[in-house]
Amino acid sequence: MPRIPASLEALDEVAGYVLALAERAGLPAPRAHRLRLAADELATNIVVHGYRETGGVLAVEGGVEDEAVWIRFEDEARPFDPRAGLQRPDQDIPVAQRRIGGLGVFLALTALDGFTYERVAGRNISTLRILRDGAT
Repeated sequence: MPRIPASLEALDEVAGYVLALAERAGLPAPRAHRLRLAADELATNIVVHGYRETGGVLAVEGGVEDEAVWIRFEDEARPFDPRAGLQRPDQDIPVAQRRIGGLGVFLALTALDGFTYERVAGRNISTLRILRDGAT
């Protein structure tokens, strides 16, 4: 499992890993883009909100199955389930009056075909899944 420093500078490594995995899987471009955006958002949140930019390690692993591609992030940052408090943005409220935060996670998780989170032995484990041949 590749391990990278949990820093904003290292996030390009995550993007490169995800794009290489998507290419190996033959993901259609729109699905590869959705997977990369979701992985970027989650990895950024781990660095900025989990580790609070104080450093740490982010482990990234991925795989290709018959029907899906998956990416797993493991970190030792403070516990954080990205689904907690997840709400669809109220589009009837002007953008300037909406609460700050959560939109990126909402968009990332709804772009995926599956997401799981668990806290095991002091580690956050988040797994993103996207179908290989699903609707774009």
